[in-house]
Amino acid sequence: MPNRPAGAPPETTGRPFRLPAPRSTGAPGEHSYETTARLRPVPAGPTPDEPAAPFGRSAAQGTTTTRPATPPRPAHQPPAPSAPVTPDPALSWSATRPLVSFGEPEGYDGDARPRPLGRRGASQAAAAAVCLVLGLGLISGAVTGSWLVGDSGAEGSPSSFAAAGSLWHSVPVDQLFPPTVQGRGAGPGGADRTWTRIAVAPDSGCKDAFDPLLRKALAPVGCDRLLRATYTDATESYVTTVGLLFTTADAPGMTALANRFRKERLDRRSDLMPLPYAAKGTPAAGFGAPQRASWTVSVLTEAPVVVYAVSGWADGRTVDDPQPAGDAVEADATTAAAQAGLGNEAQGLADRVERDFRRNVRSASEQPS
Repeated sequence: MPNRPAGAPPETTGRPFRLPAPRSTGAPGEHSYETTARLRPVPAGPTPDEPAAPFGRSAAQGTTTTRPATPPRPAHQPPAPSAPVTPDPALSWSATRPLVSFGEPEGYDGDARPRPLGRRGASQAAAAAVCLVLGLGLISGAVTGSWLVGDSGAEGSPSSFAAAGSLWHSVPVDQLFPPTVQGRGAGPGGADRTWTRIAVAPDSGCKDAFDPLLRKALAPVGCDRLLRATYTDATESYVTTVGLLFTTADAPGMTALANRFRKERLDRRSDLMPLPYAAKGTPAAGFGAPQRASWTVSVLTEAPVVVYAVSGWADGRTVDDPQPAGDAVEADATTAAAQAGLGNEAQGLADRVERDFRRNVRSASEQPS
């Protein structure tokens, strides 16, 4: 470039003359000795009331190309040193990670030796054994209790069933029919009763021992032996005959008979009452069929035995409306037999004799053969 005097205007040949763009306030001017282009400040964007110039040719300059205005960066405001910065829990990894649980650490025994997981200590094993023994004891006690209280629905073992069928000739009469029977709470209103044996019939068959209809109902199980005894109360006002009929049936046969008595309610029919045993020279001398006031019949299923009892007045009075013991012991029963407590006499004495019989069966089945 040819030298020209300082301050001379540049050549404008072929170019229109334009005044130089005004410099921003505070920016130093360019000098001739500067050889590099100076960075210019980026002009601020248009004001809200002034539209931005289009990209490309300027409307005022015509030939100058400008870039779109860059918005100024917001001033960075660092948090105050005293204000704690708390992260957003929603953006934390712990808010979305799955719940992880860990196993119990390995334990140690009394000698500080490692103990594998899942193995119980000696005290825990002993406690578990004690609980098991107590549980078995409670179960066996419940089974024994149901046997003693007269649950005829419980099935016995084959050995006990066979042992029960032979008790009529292997057990003394005083064990089958004790001379004195205590009935705590067996009387009306929970009163105690005491019965004294006044006569024992010799063991015999079932001929002429039952009314025809009852004998027909008992025929399916057969008759091996019949044992009977008659008792009176402490005041000798009532007499009661208790009988043990030993059958020839097996367990299924006894179960079938028990189901029939229960479904058809044969133990409630007055035409199926057992006959009493009247012994001469005793308060039961006048105890015949017309004097029967209340009765009960129980068919056992764990033994080939039918237990029954029939009660009446000791003075020989006849009864026109006999009532089964199960109905006569109800609180609202109004018959003469119920009001006198004859239902309690038959039911209570039969239950006690049956309990003694079950104890004898258990003793016989536990003895070595």
